[in-house]
This record gives sequence, structure tokens and C-alpha cells, in this order.
Amino acid sequence: MNALRRISHESYANVFAVVYLGLVTNALLLIACLPLVVLLVTTDPARSWPLLAIAAPLAAPGLTAAFTVFREHARGSVTVARDFIAGLRATWRRSLPLGGTLSAVVVVLLVDVRAFAGTPLGVVAVPLLAVLTVLALATGLLGFVAIAEDPRVRLRDVLRASAWLAVRRWYLSAVSLVVLAAQAVLFTSLPAIALGLTASAALYLVWANSRFALRPVLAIPDTQTA
Repeated sequence: MNALRRISHESYANVFAVVYLGLVTNALLLIACLPLVVLLVTTDPARSWPLLAIAAPLAAPGLTAAFTVFREHARGSVTVARDFIAGLRATWRRSLPLGGTLSAVVVVLLVDVRAFAGTPLGVVAVPLLAVLTVLALATGLLGFVAIAEDPRVRLRDVLRASAWLAVRRWYLSAVSLVVLAAQAVLFTSLPAIALGLTASAALYLVWANSRFALRPVLAIPDTQTA
């Protein structure tokens, strides 16, 4: 009892704020990405990948909106729903094209991997295409975070800076991709937990990590970066 009394009301408030941030962000993200989520849950991705490739860019504004929520939370905001909607409005014009470009590039690369697999050229081509796929995903992640940080930035500048930093700070990109891979594995076995509980936590880690990687090109303060 004495130990519980020593816990301040501010500590309880901080814990509640974090839980509230995670649950509300998860719910809003699920709504924003509903077409992609429905396809993932109700179809076999190996057969429905063309539909998934079309639906994936539609989820991009929800992703940048979630990153916007994390940015505003780091600045002290507690209006999660309002920040999410503001993020959607501010970023969709750039996040949609970026999501479409990323989806198209990844589909082309994976189709090429399948085409070269088992052929004499596959020994060289498949590893190269796999590396390019990882680079494309890392570039896209940094790009989404960059758009959330500065919705006015030009998409061409986003792609150039993100590709450069994805290679230059490859270790940070690797951490973000590992986090998302773990989230994807969890989704395949426990989709309700992945969507309802851990999605925002995984994305927060990706956001903080990517935000730190973007510091050389964005005016990001030293505090609340990782």
C-alpha cells in the first residue's frame, strides 16, 4: 500500500495517456486502412496480391496520419483523434502517390524475383532484386515519416533524401524493417492482437527510429527523437 501511495497522480495520468494514444490510434488506423485489412483477413495473399497492390496505397494516408499523431504527442498534444484527422488532411496528397509508387516498385521487383528463381541468372539476379526490394521498403518508410514531419515537402525531394538515408543509415532502416516484420508475423497468427494492441506500438518504434534517421535533412529537435 505504501508503494502504491508513492506513485503520483501524474504517473497514472502518463500511463493512461499512453494507453489512450495506442488504443485510439489503432482504431483510427484500422478504419483508415480498412480495404487493405479486409483483403488481408479474408483472402489468400498469394492469390489476391493484385488486389492487395491496389489497396496498399490507400492505406498510406492512414500511416502518415498515425505518424502525425506521434509527432503531436511528442509535442504534448492529447487530442489523438483530432491530430489523426488533421494528419490525413495534410498528408494524403503526397502519401497516396508515394504509396502507389512504392507498391508498384515492390510488385515489379517481386515478380522479377519469381521469374528469375530457378534460372541460371537467378543466382545473381534474385539476391540483387531482394536487396532492391528491401531498399524500396526502407525508402518508403522514411518517406512516409518525412511527409508526416513536413507535409509541404516535395515528393521528389522526399524520395531522394529517403533513399540516400536508407543506405547511409542502413542499420536504422534494418531496425524499422525488423519491427514491421515481427508485426507482420504476429498478424498472421493473432490478427486481433496485432490490429487492436500492438500496431501503434510497432509504428511508434518505426516513427521514432525513422525520425532520428531523418535528422540530417529535417529540422527535428534533439528531444523526443528516439
